[in-house]
Amino acid sequence: MPSSHVFVSRHPLVQHKLALLRSKWTEPKKFRELVREIAQLLFYEATQDLALAPLTVETPLANCEGFEVAERIGIIPILRAGLGMAEAIVDILPTVHVWHLGLYRDHETLQPVTYYNKLPSKPDIDLSIIVDPMLATGGSAVAAVDILKRWGAQRIKFLGLIAAPEGVRALSEAYPDVAIHLAAIDSHLNERGYIVPGLGDAGDRQFGTG
Repeated sequence: MPSSHVFVSRHPLVQHKLALLRSKWTEPKKFRELVREIAQLLFYEATQDLALAPLTVETPLANCEGFEVAERIGIIPILRAGLGMAEAIVDILPTVHVWHLGLYRDHETLQPVTYYNKLPSKPDIDLSIIVDPMLATGGSAVAAVDILKRWGAQRIKFLGLIAAPEGVRALSEAYPDVAIHLAAIDSHLNERGYIVPGLGDAGDRQFGTG
């Protein structure tokens, strides 16, 4: 399944934390913490190609040549499950912009429905990163990329925790130019559109609902 634009982390810390995240015994507080920690590790891996600009800093002893991130980054969490991932990214790179998209999956048709869009009128960023814990059918991710492409975004990545092969395939076929960064690709979708083995509903488990 992984190809030149699909990246599945093999970092030991990601795999360790992912196992804890999957457990049905992990309570919402710990679940939220694990989502944040894994999101930060995946964001680190997904941004290794960011452009840098030279920067001179003054240490207590002398001037030192260093670097700063030269690209403007927008984080687009898909509500509501993507919120925990977005907050984690802001913690390690406070200069990112965060714009929310509200998409939910119709349980009858399994198709995405857009109910909220907080993008500004024009894109003023170099890289857009969609964050959503689960890439299941791929419908919401494809819809989010549709919205960003129509908005004018040129470079887009998807950052998720767990995917089904069906979701990876749907997003890859619709937008092969969108890099997909994940912690795992699982076995399949069940008849209700849930990832197996997965971890259940990421939104419900983060916020203690459902």
